[in-house]
Amino acid sequence: MRERAQRDTLLFTDHYQLTMAQAYRQHGLAERQVRFDAFFRKPPDYGAHQAGYAVFAGLDELLTWMARATLSDEDRTDLRALRGAGGGRLFDDAFLAWLSSLRGWPGIRVLSVAEGRVVHAEAPFAVVEGPLAIVQLLETALLNHLNYATLVATKAARLRRTAGAGAVLEFGMRRAQGDAAFAGTRAALIGGVDASSNVAESLRLGLESRGTHGHAFVQAFMASGGSEADAFECFAESYPDDCVLLLDTVDTLASGLPNAIAVFERLRRLGHEPRGVRLDSGDLAHLAVRVARELDAAGFPDATITLSNQLDELTIWQVRQQVEEEAAALGLEPQRVLDRLAYGVGTRLITSHGAPSLDGVFKLVAVEGDAGWVPSVKRSDSPEKATIPGAKALYRVYDARDMATADLMTLHDERPDAAGGLQLHHPRDERRRRLSAADVSAVEPLLEVAWEEGTRRSERVDIAALRARRERDEVRLDVGVRRLRNPHRYHVSLSEPLWRLVRRTLSAEPPGDLNAPRS
Repeated sequence: MRERAQRDTLLFTDHYQLTMAQAYRQHGLAERQVRFDAFFRKPPDYGAHQAGYAVFAGLDELLTWMARATLSDEDRTDLRALRGAGGGRLFDDAFLAWLSSLRGWPGIRVLSVAEGRVVHAEAPFAVVEGPLAIVQLLETALLNHLNYATLVATKAARLRRTAGAGAVLEFGMRRAQGDAAFAGTRAALIGGVDASSNVAESLRLGLESRGTHGHAFVQAFMASGGSEADAFECFAESYPDDCVLLLDTVDTLASGLPNAIAVFERLRRLGHEPRGVRLDSGDLAHLAVRVARELDAAGFPDATITLSNQLDELTIWQVRQQVEEEAAALGLEPQRVLDRLAYGVGTRLITSHGAPSLDGVFKLVAVEGDAGWVPSVKRSDSPEKATIPGAKALYRVYDARDMATADLMTLHDERPDAAGGLQLHHPRDERRRRLSAADVSAVEPLLEVAWEEGTRRSERVDIAALRARRERDEVRLDVGVRRLRNPHRYHVSLSEPLWRLVRRTLSAEPPGDLNAPRS
């Protein structure tokens, strides 16, 4: 065992990618030009609620990794030592020399949807072209970087919509799976959380981290002969303009709240304005209403009430429903209470609780032939796992309301002509949909060159710009697609020429030997 940077190496991959790559080289297929599609089969399903779309994230991290990944001398030594079941070396010197030469992913071209945009099931969010052996080596890292980040960005976007005007804070670092905390924090910020407690990642992204104090702060003062009030006083003295006090270490309403109000009053007399309070246990909705009433009566109507403790989008929705009812029953204006709430979301965001993995896959769809791309298809015993063959392009179709009505897959060199109307086919059956020219306001290409000729082509943009992309796409989705539970299925369709190609490919006999001499 020796310590080394495992992420910036070509060995950040699955074993079978290496064995396949060597076999391709040994049998003359390594340089065959291919196209692979990366896509997910279904949006996240959390059990009691479901996503109607996803938010694409992780591209920047993937491209950064591609620019750094090499095979070190230590890596080569390790691979040389690997043995097969018969005792012989698993990887020969010719393969290791070739692997060592792969700097900048020669011959690889990555097409991708722009990071931060809304993406849908079955439509490719990334396409990779290039020599078969090299494309194969990229698969695992590509899926590793894109699947998890997209999953968390999707969850964060749902939280953002459900929270209304309230701030959403990401508190999940302690519950993340190791280094996934960094990718998860960035993805959550793309998805719409306002800030994170993750100091390192927040600062790397040029953002301010956020947080309050923990129960241990109050406990430490009490165990040292002081009181909850002493703890609050000291915290306020240290952070007079950033004072948020956690109320539930002793008793939220009988102790925490009155002590906090007393500290807030002293802060105000000294010329400072308190930021608010946090609730981390009990019936959060019930407590939030009563805390809001007491803060109003004490003259602090703008103090924020941050809720935390196993929150997700469904829980926040339920809390907000209960707050509306209880606030009205107490004679409070429900919207004023709702507008002052903020939400600290940890475990259930960073782990995408209920749907802990995205069904993202990377499938061979076309191989170079004498007359262009030859479609390749996975014929599966499970129909839902059969792939859509062919070299494809992807477009978003907007209807007369300027709302997204379908994502349209076409042949890679096909240009949809909205002026003549569009024929959209369901990918899996004979259903079709006809859009007249009057039904279509725009057809937007979605795939852009992200990597080519050993160089990153996708422009690096900040979190604010990525959020803005997401917001623009979300507001152009129908409400039914955006709803929290049982969302409407967004249309992902095939063009007429692509649909005919798919029918021909699926009905044809399986292809012959790809290594056979070309005529």
